Amino acid sequence: MPWSAEKPVTPVETPAAPSSRGGRVRRLTAFLAALAFFLSTVEYMLPRPVPFMRLGLANLPLLFAVDLLPFGSYLVLALVKVIGMSLLTGSLFSYVALFSLAGTLASALVMRGLRKLIKPLNLSYLGLCVAGAMASNLVQVALARVFVFGSSARLMLPAFLGLGLVSGIALGLFAQAFAARSSWYARVTDEMNDQS
Repeated sequence: MPWSAEKPVTPVETPAAPSSRGGRVRRLTAFLAALAFFLSTVEYMLPRPVPFMRLGLANLPLLFAVDLLPFGSYLVLALVKVIGMSLLTGSLFSYVALFSLAGTLASALVMRGLRKLIKPLNLSYLGLCVAGAMASNLVQVALARVFVFGSSARLMLPAFLGLGLVSGIALGLFAQAFAARSSWYARVTDEMNDQS
């Protein structure tokens, strides 16, 4: 008896939509990492007032990520920022990379911790940025004392803290203005909050 019955067509299962929470987090992390690398490149081309001192432009993506990324992705972003900057400057296997890593992690953890602790008080980006800059500079001066300059590193402290305060205020004011006026930032914040 010839077989003539047609098999029922079953729907093909499709993979999860790329707009899932995980996909959004990965894409946003990649975008912010690329932005940090770009800002590192811009910062590398600018003259530095002190050899170890940078303005901190590449910290802007970390500042915005405080409110946008989960903690694990936030740390990945911080590490990618350090690795990218170290590759760009050719300092990946030097003490400069260690200083950058320690300063970035100190800044990132202080900003994230303050945001979690003081969220009800709505600490501004200006406050977060200044706190992050101070934490980064203090850690780097402490490392300079241990590894490079010894007790004379304390002479660098006023200059580092002063320049860190100025750059922290400038970047914090920019971040506040950007967050208040950017339709991209508002849309991304809404998307990440809707998915959480």
